[in-house]
Amino acid sequence: MLTRRRASLLLVAVVLCLPPFYLDAFWLRIGLFSMAAAIGAIGLALLSGTAGQLSLGHAFFLAVGAYGYAWLAGEPGPGLPPAVAALLAVLLAGAAGGLFSPVAARVKGIYLGIATLALVFLGHHVLLTADSVTGGFNGRSVPPLTLGGFTFAESDPELTVLGVPFGAEERLWFLGLTLFAFTWFTARGLLRGRPGRALAALRDSETAAAVMGVDVARHRSAAFVVSSMYAGLAGVLLALAFRRVVPDYFSLALSVDYLAMIVIGGLGSVAGATAGAVFVTALPLLMTRYADQLPLVTAPGSAEGAVGPTEAARYLYGAAIVLVLLYAPDGLHGLTRRLRDRVRRHRPRTPTPETVPSPPQPAARPKEHTP
Repeated sequence: MLTRRRASLLLVAVVLCLPPFYLDAFWLRIGLFSMAAAIGAIGLALLSGTAGQLSLGHAFFLAVGAYGYAWLAGEPGPGLPPAVAALLAVLLAGAAGGLFSPVAARVKGIYLGIATLALVFLGHHVLLTADSVTGGFNGRSVPPLTLGGFTFAESDPELTVLGVPFGAEERLWFLGLTLFAFTWFTARGLLRGRPGRALAALRDSETAAAVMGVDVARHRSAAFVVSSMYAGLAGVLLALAFRRVVPDYFSLALSVDYLAMIVIGGLGSVAGATAGAVFVTALPLLMTRYADQLPLVTAPGSAEGAVGPTEAARYLYGAAIVLVLLYAPDGLHGLTRRLRDRVRRHRPRTPTPETVPSPPQPAARPKEHTP
């Protein structure tokens, strides 16, 4: 018999599998970008929210994953099988995080943020100048992923499921859903296990954590490596969804977007990072599509001085960050939890058999004594 939690997870999984059968490519692309952003945001939540390490270099590790896959699986390049190239790209992002981990083990706070900021500028310079690998300013195309002869792109023969033609977006949807589910459960398992408790203790007080036997340097380095691997996986999925990677996308603005995701969603929360990622990713895309129907927002390419949808979206989630910091420091996840607890407190309780009072018993009659 399924428990209520497992039944809820099964229902959510079924609902998430339905969009490719009912939604068009625009909405599926929003979902794909949101899932990729959620994977990267979960990694940053582990690093900044749980371990307490400020990072402004998340865009660098996304670029390592995206360009690593494009080069390893493409031409010019080794031309490896796409599945192997994707795995190696994630490991390459983890290796990049491992090379930087000695710095992360010794530097903390705003100083670590400045150190990781250097990674973004260094990475952007390399992406522009290493033409043979990155393609320079124009970027390079991304080979489609192939698993066991199945291609996650438009291909012949066409694939039709329940009367619905499955193109690139529909196929990538289920790939992104699988990768997101893997990230969700591994991150939650990590947080609930001994490593998560050690990182939380490290965030609260390094001195207290060291007294309790936590290896401070090793856990700080490990958190950076794991976060980098999640970012590399997000970069691979983004590259497959975009089908072309360009250097300007992996800029400082992308790192700031990821910080906004985990602040709005709630630091140290997997569900909160997911909610923040969906909000920050979907908002500018939706405002771009409906710009002609929104007040004070103009379509892209309109007159100079007007507020475009991308700028308007940044204003909105900038205001959301201010509101969260003022009224809900634990983000959307904490706000949702408090509302759920309040509803439970006000919900009328049905008495259980143990709490139902038994009816009063009649008093015992005194025995009559016969003479």
